[in-house]
Amino acid sequence: MPNKVPDFSSAVRDAENKFWEAAKATPSDQELPLYKDKPYGVDFKHAEKSRKRRKLVVLGFVVALLFFVLYSFGRSQSDTPDAENSVFGGLFGSSSKNKVSWKKRQDAVKESFLRSWGGYEKYAWGKDVYKPVSKTGHNMGPKPLGWIIVDSLDTLKIMGLDEELERARDWVKNDLNYDMDYEVNTFETTIRMLGGLLSAHYLTGDDLYLDRATDLANRIIGAFDSESGLPYASVNLHTSKGIKSHTDRGASSTAEVSTLQLEFKYLSKLTGEPLYWEKVEKVMEVLDSNRPRDGLVPIYVNPDTGKYQGQNIRLGSRGDSYYEYLLKQYLQTNDQEPVYKAMYDEAMEGVKVHLVQQSEPNKLTFIGELPDGFSGEFSNKMDHLVCFAGGMFALGATEGLPIDAARRNHWTSTQENDFRMGLELTRTCYEMYAQMPSGLSPEIVHFNTDPSKMRDFTVKRNDCHNLQRPETVESLFVLWRITGNPIYRQWGWEIFEAFEKHTRLPGDAGYDSVNHVQTETPTNRDNMESFWLAETLKYLYLLFDDSKEEVLPLTDVVFNTEAHPFPKFSLGSVFKTGWTRESASNPVDEPHKVKVDEAEVEKIVERVTKKVTV
Repeated sequence: MPNKVPDFSSAVRDAENKFWEAAKATPSDQELPLYKDKPYGVDFKHAEKSRKRRKLVVLGFVVALLFFVLYSFGRSQSDTPDAENSVFGGLFGSSSKNKVSWKKRQDAVKESFLRSWGGYEKYAWGKDVYKPVSKTGHNMGPKPLGWIIVDSLDTLKIMGLDEELERARDWVKNDLNYDMDYEVNTFETTIRMLGGLLSAHYLTGDDLYLDRATDLANRIIGAFDSESGLPYASVNLHTSKGIKSHTDRGASSTAEVSTLQLEFKYLSKLTGEPLYWEKVEKVMEVLDSNRPRDGLVPIYVNPDTGKYQGQNIRLGSRGDSYYEYLLKQYLQTNDQEPVYKAMYDEAMEGVKVHLVQQSEPNKLTFIGELPDGFSGEFSNKMDHLVCFAGGMFALGATEGLPIDAARRNHWTSTQENDFRMGLELTRTCYEMYAQMPSGLSPEIVHFNTDPSKMRDFTVKRNDCHNLQRPETVESLFVLWRITGNPIYRQWGWEIFEAFEKHTRLPGDAGYDSVNHVQTETPTNRDNMESFWLAETLKYLYLLFDDSKEEVLPLTDVVFNTEAHPFPKFSLGSVFKTGWTRESASNPVDEPHKVKVDEAEVEKIVERVTKKVTV
């Protein structure tokens, strides 16, 4: 049975921030609550002086005690990696010149992007694949798909790189042509190319990107012409004809058929064309008609029958973004499609019951797999891809609101537990970096649940590479936005420094993915993935942002699974949810105040914010 992780309560936030608030409070913040005075009695003056003396003694004691606590806490914080950036580092001895500037750290991320972009622009401009070690590039088909350029358009805009964006726009205008006799992956082309063009249009207002997006969507749409309405794995861009997968007995990936909805729905909203909306909405109806147990779905589905194929259940590859898009479809239309929230809530309860366990000896919460379904054995394997789930759980609980505001708004025990799960999983994913000699996470880890063994996870030889994936820094970004806890920024900086140390190449070639993260000198793989530019560096840049007005607030936008932001919108009179669920979802608990033992809360907070010593 999965290990039970203690619940959080609304006191968690107080436990995390009680010292920070005390240090930063203004005099008005520190006013004590008003109480009714008792009658003074006959000797008013004498009693008043006595009361004043007692008040001064008590006040002096409180001030001395508070200073001692702050001093002790500040001294303990001086041993942490981010001590110079803490309030207490500033109060107790750290000079201002040693304080961390998050703006400078954000600029460092921008410089990394520029080095990566500069190498690509110099040695492989316009190519879909860039090999920075050999300084070469090539296309995936007869003509370029814009795999790197289009995927990076919104990052260029967000980072304010106007000259680079203008050159990229000129390439899109003059060189990008999707009319080619070539089969592309339906899912990857949608999330990267269609998503990239739509996001660029959203951020710039430039209709060139919308025109290119519409042309591409019209070529992809033929993939949905199956007997069930589920899209085929591939589509020919010239004929718009869907093609079954050449492997997996023709099955499509469950995640891939259910991770097209944000893009096509947003395109429908922009163009007024309901066809895109109807095609992707039908997918969700077909999938849900299978009535998956506890909301957990196998990772393959037959596009002809609409039935799931096999029993393998996981939140890693081929399963991950199915769950992500249940939540984000609900958020995209301003909570106006509760059917997707019901599916999401049901699935998350299933995840917590069937897939969540804790490692030994340090109780790292992880999400495992059921390779043979519910009747088979539990696998302790977890992909780095699963690290998106920390941010997903937190986002699902709060809908992007700061945690204090969310807790004041019909907060339930389910939300509290999901929020806690987000904290726990994000800490685990940080440890996947911190416990490696290189400071970089492997692609896959296997967690230990044997109390007699002393390491929380192991890495197999074939899984020890790092592709500069974004999932952990994505969750750090979401948790920072929701909690305001600086630990998530510090963890992000440590990860960025490891990327800088091990994936940056000498000279002007840029950055590369690496092998053998279990050593202090990983070797190069000679391939820069487009998501390094589209996702990883974008999330790090936003994580370190200190703008007065929050950039791309989580309450206003949804990020697709390739980190392309789209605005939330209301359904209006044209669009609606065209189906209802046949199966009943799990009941949602009523709003109530959660009560948790304070001592237990402090232990949980300590566990999710402190690095494990191995």
